[in-house]
Amino acid sequence: MNTNPSMPRRDAIKTIAAGAVAAGAAPSAFAKGANEKIVIGTSGLGGRGRQHARLLAQRQDVSIAYSCDPDLKRAEQSAAEVEAITGKRPRAVQDIRQILEDKDVDAITVATPDHWHAPATILACDAGKHVYVEKPCSHNVREGRLMIEAARKHKRVVQVGTQARNSIHVRRAIELIRAGAIGDILVSKAWNNQKRRDIGHGKLAQPPAHLDYDLWLGPAPFEPFKSNLLHYNWHWHYAYGTGDMGNDGVHDIDIALWGLGVDGQHPESVSAMGSKLYFDDDQEFPDTQNVTFEFAPQGEDGRRKQMIFELRIWTPYAMEGYPNGNAFYGTKGCIILGKNHGYRLYGEQNKLIENVPATGANARNTRIHHEDFLTCIRTDQRPQADIEIGHHGATACHLGNIASRLERTLFFDSKTEQFINDTEANTLLTRSYRDQHWASLA
Repeated sequence: MNTNPSMPRRDAIKTIAAGAVAAGAAPSAFAKGANEKIVIGTSGLGGRGRQHARLLAQRQDVSIAYSCDPDLKRAEQSAAEVEAITGKRPRAVQDIRQILEDKDVDAITVATPDHWHAPATILACDAGKHVYVEKPCSHNVREGRLMIEAARKHKRVVQVGTQARNSIHVRRAIELIRAGAIGDILVSKAWNNQKRRDIGHGKLAQPPAHLDYDLWLGPAPFEPFKSNLLHYNWHWHYAYGTGDMGNDGVHDIDIALWGLGVDGQHPESVSAMGSKLYFDDDQEFPDTQNVTFEFAPQGEDGRRKQMIFELRIWTPYAMEGYPNGNAFYGTKGCIILGKNHGYRLYGEQNKLIENVPATGANARNTRIHHEDFLTCIRTDQRPQADIEIGHHGATACHLGNIASRLERTLFFDSKTEQFINDTEANTLLTRSYRDQHWASLA
């Protein structure tokens, strides 16, 4: 295995892909027999990544071969949890390349920090692996497009972790909208209201001995380790995260786009206000955002549509009864939806027509999402939250964050995935990478 951190990605890809070809990796449907187990390597083993490992370990058609995290304690913890379920302990490793170079691994889960989502997914596709990647699928717009290209080129299944796509009550609400239950839908809303913690002001420090900080940074430019960076607070730093709009809000944004019928297109314009009104700490993203997206005319009536996003991560109360939720406004009524709570259908004059509770908790929806992913591996089909769908949801988050950062209305060309006549904004559609790093997408 080549673990040289300075090896350029193009050379790393050749090394990994060559091994996959030599092993007979097929760029088409799942080559094993119907009764053979799908071998999976899990990576990024915080709370969400370990949940993936535990749920997948409970399946009879899956074998967990690797537990991977730059923090060896986390890798060992997840490996022990899998062993307790299956009686077989996965290999605990820190370097994702050990998974990618193993010809027996069919798929990988990626629940790493956001800045690793695209590099890990692309390298995995290059190595002939299928990918379940957590939301948001990308750290920036350009990376999302590269992920689609890699998945299509290598004919790999790439499922994004927006599991509401497979939630029964969410799908029922979308069906009602499609059937005209609230008339013509013109506006949808997504919101993210919850009480986050103050992360304080970190100090320069030495990384703990069990953490390979260089592997954690990956292709991101080097920055000294700070005491308040890991393991969760990276979400609020431009270099590694996408703020809470990309972290938690992307679930509800994806649903808002889906219900509005624009989940296959980008907005033409985005306007935003975003500030830190509450926290006095090292967070770089806003703790308060109001973002409006406008979409080109849809359908036979040629009407434009809007999607609105609201974020307040300092509020200990719910909006419309749901801390994170959606509203769909039609010409004959509206639907208020909580992805973890259910939905309410209102007709004219606020008449309550249906009040439907949620059909399952997060773990249940994740199990269904896993089932979709694994079935698509075996049948060579695209999953409900295919990478292209995930790219549009993530792009909305990226555009909203950019507009908040620049404090002006931006106009976006869907075909080129570039802002129109705005050089400054276009520089934020991608990122800088560490020079010659093996996972760089430069």
